[in-house]
Amino acid sequence: MEHNLQHTISLLTRTPATLNTLLRDLPETWTLRNEGENTWSAFDVVGHLIHAERTDWISRARIVLQFGETQTFESFDRWGHLRESQGKSLGQLLDEFARLRSENLGELRALNLRQEDLELRGRHPALGVITLSGLLATWAAHDLTHLHQISRVMAYQYREAVGPWSGYLGVLQCAGHSSP
Repeated sequence: MEHNLQHTISLLTRTPATLNTLLRDLPETWTLRNEGENTWSAFDVVGHLIHAERTDWISRARIVLQFGETQTFESFDRWGHLRESQGKSLGQLLDEFARLRSENLGELRALNLRQEDLELRGRHPALGVITLSGLLATWAAHDLTHLHQISRVMAYQYREAVGPWSGYLGVLQCAGHSSP
């Protein structure tokens, strides 16, 4: 499937509500537990998504549009959310994510990107040359990756409680390809 900007926006628009429906007001045993050392909880994933909203997608799109390949993106701090989330509740994070996503999608729509804009190239510090289209498609796939991760981390909490059914539950068989 080729990248389609309107399809990307339709998916990105839904992520905050999806997270809100899944996570808001759940007991902390669902939202603060992880899969072990150096893994993330649902709370951590929401914090990570906020950090990415602030420092990744739209800011990198602006760099591509303004500088093309001549300016390399700054490296993304995959653990930057830890300090930003300190002292906040999950409800606060969900609200913050919804607000930031709405602002970023408003900015994306205001860019009125044309097909030739989507073909513009930028420079990623680890991946090299990328396209704006690829960046925006990755934004959507990144959301899906972390929705999957949250489902996997939450299911992990019942890995022993399900007993012999574990072999039938694909989410418990997943080997963490969406780990931090």
